[in-house]
Amino acid sequence: MTTNLPIGPIMLDVAGLTLTQAEKEKINHPNTGAVILFSRNYQNPEQVTELINAIRAARNGDILIAVDQEGGRVQRFQQGFTRLPPASSYAQSPELAEPAGWLMAAELLAVGVDFSFAPVLDIDCGVSEIIGNRSFSTDPALATRLSSLFRKGMNEAGMAATGKHFPGHGAVALDSHLTLPVDERELDSIRAKDLLPFKQLIAEGLEGIMPAHVVYPKIDPNPAGFSPFWIQQILRKELNFNGTVFSDDLSMEGAASVGGFPERARLAQHAGCDMILVCNNPTAAEQVLDALPLTHNPVREQRLRRMQGKPQMNREQLMQSEKWQQLSTLIINHTL
Repeated sequence: MTTNLPIGPIMLDVAGLTLTQAEKEKINHPNTGAVILFSRNYQNPEQVTELINAIRAARNGDILIAVDQEGGRVQRFQQGFTRLPPASSYAQSPELAEPAGWLMAAELLAVGVDFSFAPVLDIDCGVSEIIGNRSFSTDPALATRLSSLFRKGMNEAGMAATGKHFPGHGAVALDSHLTLPVDERELDSIRAKDLLPFKQLIAEGLEGIMPAHVVYPKIDPNPAGFSPFWIQQILRKELNFNGTVFSDDLSMEGAASVGGFPERARLAQHAGCDMILVCNNPTAAEQVLDALPLTHNPVREQRLRRMQGKPQMNREQLMQSEKWQQLSTLIINHTL
């Protein structure tokens, strides 16, 4: 009798609307722990539910399903889902932040997704095009309040939240998908501003955090996701974070400075990442799966289990619920 595999430390992606045999095999690799879905994996709610069921069926054990569904520019599932406004819009209507968090989470949970990488906790400093209106505010106190409400809504629906991009991506103009941004600020100035939402949401029990592929050279030579100083010293010790640390995608150019894919994965793990994302590069994903040692890590596994979704309704029940009908109409009318 085979024992169920634990949730492994690698998050992969898949190419299309259905699974290939090779993808099924990768999903059942002992080091796999999650699959992230993109727009290319989505056609409609029925199709994505089938795809998610197939992903779960391919693994002999638990697996997490994730997506980026912030709203605004970053919403992978659109048709058949409520179109959510960008995070910055809640500054004018703070009363919508919590309902929007609930709506986003409830709709995803109803098709089988465990969690969305949200909320964005970056403070908009007016220079970052990649963050911009994905940030709740330029004001740290307001960004903290709104992101806390959004997370509260997510939690009410049964979804764990992941704050990103620690310790703050809002003060660099460059996009870490394309290059390695450098933030020249001192630690005191980041503590006084960017760390405030992280500090507050961690105190409230934030379940997950994703570090930025940004270098803060006055503080540490490594990008934050590869930095024991940022993850172990600041995040774990100073801020007392005990949830899951997700690396940002190792395929991003912001990660290329530290070496090849197996080396990036090893460095991210050494720095303290519990789960490592390798997306849009199937060969790299295979290299990382095979390169990382197979380890049993009860603390990591316990953290990752907290990311499992707790759906309260299936899609049909959700669509028929008065709460969904009211809140979806509220958000749509606000967005128009």
